[in-house]
Amino acid sequence: MAQDGHMKNTSLAGVAMALSAAALWGTTGTVQTFASSQTSPYWIGALRLFIASVFFGIVILMGRSRHAPMTSQLRFAWRWVVWGGVCIAAYNLSFFAGVKATGVATGTAVAIGSGPVWVGLLQSLLSRQVQRPVWWLGTVLAILGISLILSGRSAGSGFDVVGLGFCLAAGLAYAGYTLVSKRLVDLTTPEVATCLVFTLAAVIAVPIAAAVSGTFNATFETWLMASYLGVIATGVSFLLFSHALCRISAATSVTLSLAEPMTAFVLAIMVVGEQPSAAAFGGLGLVMAGLMFVVWVETRSHS
Repeated sequence: MAQDGHMKNTSLAGVAMALSAAALWGTTGTVQTFASSQTSPYWIGALRLFIASVFFGIVILMGRSRHAPMTSQLRFAWRWVVWGGVCIAAYNLSFFAGVKATGVATGTAVAIGSGPVWVGLLQSLLSRQVQRPVWWLGTVLAILGISLILSGRSAGSGFDVVGLGFCLAAGLAYAGYTLVSKRLVDLTTPEVATCLVFTLAAVIAVPIAAAVSGTFNATFETWLMASYLGVIATGVSFLLFSHALCRISAATSVTLSLAEPMTAFVLAIMVVGEQPSAAAFGGLGLVMAGLMFVVWVETRSHS
């Protein structure tokens, strides 16, 4: 009984970490509204990866004695690091390209909403781990809720098949990163895993941003914004997410990240001054109900 209680507490801690990470991710859109219109979103995405990798490096140096024993496993982890770096770089570039083509509301809903579905499908195909019906119910409710929250916020944007493909690719890349990270945190620490993955992602993303957007130009305010995105909205959040993966399943972690639009929804009201419709508030309720189902399934498996 004591062991079951410990496992349940560990699971609840993982849930709290995943939700905290999602809340930090939800600040990204609001913060980016303060960026100069002359700064390419591709450069912002690449720069935040670079700053995040520096942050992870500092975290490792500050606790190097604690991380040292786990570094011996890295020779078995290099292929997962490569896959993780490719997934994170692909997510950043695909997400920005998809949102630019389809609009913020549609792009965000497809990219974020497809993530849990991709994870569920990938786990079923690769590891034969079929999710419970209640998990799928909670996930579907949360995705429907996100669609309601974001509906109407990109009026006038047309249907774009290529843009939709980019958004689905972003969701797949995020799902792939989560499954890879789940494997990496079993081989080394969350700090080392995130540092290696994001450093490689920055190495991939920076030259691509330069090729697509040309010379990097930014104001002082843009640098401040990029620093927040790199350290807090990316560094701290993905560190929390990696620690969550040590405690709960990859599928649950990705579904809980659907709380990200909830944070963006609240900030849009409080900071930007938006006035959402009644349907958007209904969507908020659906997301909360869906996440409660997913949390119930996760804690139930450890009770």
